[in-house]
Amino acid sequence: MKKYIIAAALLIGTGFVINTTVQSCTTLATSDLGLSIIKRLLLNGIEKGMGIYSSKEAFLQNNMVDKALPRQLRDINSLLENIAPSLVAKEREYIAEAAAFTVNTSRPILVNAVNSLTAQDVSRIIQGEKGTATLILKEKTQQQLVAAITPKVNEQLNRYGIVKSINTALSGSNLIGSLLGGSKTQVNAGSLGQLASEQLVNGIFNIVEDYEIQNSTSLLGPLGK
Repeated sequence: MKKYIIAAALLIGTGFVINTTVQSCTTLATSDLGLSIIKRLLLNGIEKGMGIYSSKEAFLQNNMVDKALPRQLRDINSLLENIAPSLVAKEREYIAEAAAFTVNTSRPILVNAVNSLTAQDVSRIIQGEKGTATLILKEKTQQQLVAAITPKVNEQLNRYGIVKSINTALSGSNLIGSLLGGSKTQVNAGSLGQLASEQLVNGIFNIVEDYEIQNSTSLLGPLGK
C-alpha cells in the first residue's frame, strides 16, 4: 500500500494534532484518530444545520433547505402561486417556525448515529466520493428522523391553520388529485406534515453534505481522502 508522510498539523475544528509519522492512509483512517476526525466533521455539519433550523431568518434564506422541497409540495406551491401567492409565503414561514421545534428531536438521533460509526463505515467514507459520510448518516437515520419529527411538524402546522387556508384557496381547483395522487380533492394535515417533515430532514442532510464537501480536503486530506 502506498505510504503517506503526515506532517504535524492542527486540524481545524477537530482539536487533534497529528504528529509526524509514516503510515498507510487506510491504517490511519480506521484508527481511533481517523474515526474521531470524521465524527467531528459530521458533528460540525450537524451543528451548523441545527443553528440554521433554530433561526427562522436563517432557515428561510438557506438554499439547501429550498433544494430539499419535495416535488409534491413544490407542485402545490406552484399552483398556489397563481391563486394566493401570500399563502405560499405564510406556509414557508410556518414550516420555518416548525423547524425550530424539531431541533431537540433531530439532534440526538443524528449525534447517536455519528457516534455509532464503525471502522467499516470509515473505510467506505475514505474510499468514496465527497459526501459519502453524509450519505451513510442519511442511510442510518432518514426514516427514523421523518417518523420522529412528523408529529411535531403536524402539531405546529395545525396550530397555524395552514391546511385549512390552503384547501380554501384550492377549493375551485381540479388539480389536487393529480398532485397528491388518486381522487383526492383536499390537502390533509397528515400529508402536508409528512411533506414538510421530509423537507426538514433532507434539508439537514443537504447542509451537512455541503459542510462535508467544503471541508473534506482540509480535514480528511491527511487520511488519504
